Amino acid sequence: MGEIDEALDRAGYEQVTKDPPKTPAARFRLLMKAERGSTRAVAARLGVSQRTVERYLAGTRKHPRKPLLDALEREVRKSWQPRVRKRARRQAAAGGITVELRGRFGYSSAAGSTDDPRMRRLTQHLPGEYAARLLEAQDAGATDRELRAIVAEGLQVVYFKDGGNRANGLEVELLDIDFFDASF
Repeated sequence: MGEIDEALDRAGYEQVTKDPPKTPAARFRLLMKAERGSTRAVAARLGVSQRTVERYLAGTRKHPRKPLLDALEREVRKSWQPRVRKRARRQAAAGGITVELRGRFGYSSAAGSTDDPRMRRLTQHLPGEYAARLLEAQDAGATDRELRAIVAEGLQVVYFKDGGNRANGLEVELLDIDFFDASF
């Protein structure tokens, strides 16, 4: 998972309306429901044995170690209130998303201007067209490089070219990301 993928997941999780279950047993039950009762699938998601999942469900184990606790937290966040997160993603695809990033942008432009890549910190609203493409690409399992290209294209049009009012011929590429966050 890349920075953009994780930021989009965080933005979706920020839309939930109530807290997920707190106890390990309740979290295991939630994952069982999400996986339609398959202890094997839950074990695969958490990176533990099927028998470990069965022990927590039966109540013979109650206090997971740190790696399992972290995996449990991560997977519960992915499974908690899927309809709320899906609705938020649909609204974001229509209305756009706000991205905040610190990254190194590379440029290719007309002669006489700089093409040196440099670090920038931007907070910019990407219109629904780019938000929809970004979310669809994430759902399709796009690589971090493909997601970066969509973000760079959106920022190129909206920020660097000011919607087509300046910098004709400018091409922008997002080379490195130090920080990336998104909000719906």
